[in-house]
Amino acid sequence: MDLPDRDRARLSAAIRAAEARTTGEIVCVMARSSSVGRTALPVVIAAVLALAVPWLLMALTTLSLQLILSIQVVVFLAASAIACLPGVQAALMPRAIRRALAHRAAMEQFVIRGIARTKQRTGILIFVSLAERYARIIADDGIAARVPQAHWQGAVDELIAHTRDGRVADGFIAAVEICGEVLATHFPSRGGGEDELPDRLYLI
Repeated sequence: MDLPDRDRARLSAAIRAAEARTTGEIVCVMARSSSVGRTALPVVIAAVLALAVPWLLMALTTLSLQLILSIQVVVFLAASAIACLPGVQAALMPRAIRRALAHRAAMEQFVIRGIARTKQRTGILIFVSLAERYARIIADDGIAARVPQAHWQGAVDELIAHTRDGRVADGFIAAVEICGEVLATHFPSRGGGEDELPDRLYLI
């Protein structure tokens, strides 16, 4: 899933408006999935099914060994292809593992996007992973020292609620506005500050 240019522009404008009132920096990242390609679970499932097929066929049919082995290969390839589909792969994983992978992806994006390298350590990441239905706000040390993590829950709730309804851009904008209010309260703008990070949505 991608966002139309119109929605990307709306989000960029919301980030600029929020940052105009604070010395903080806001970065938004949306992941289609945080778990696809990160585990060998689809291959394991396909292998187990493929290993079981010959025993079933030998017990229930009189097919030749060559045909049975051919069917085994087809089953493995088909099961692998199906299990590797993003929606299927996410559904096959336990919820705790999906959330753990999404959290790890959020932490990786925090580092990759340079949020920890702002001058005053006042950057935040607004992250959502669609397949896992996971959202998280990560604040850098300068913010975390003064703003408890619980203060961001309202923004997370708005992001999740809008995303669930298919209004991803509206969810990000609502979260940006809430985060901007918190940042403006604790880290008000001094005027003419440098915009250290791009005001845009990253899609991964």
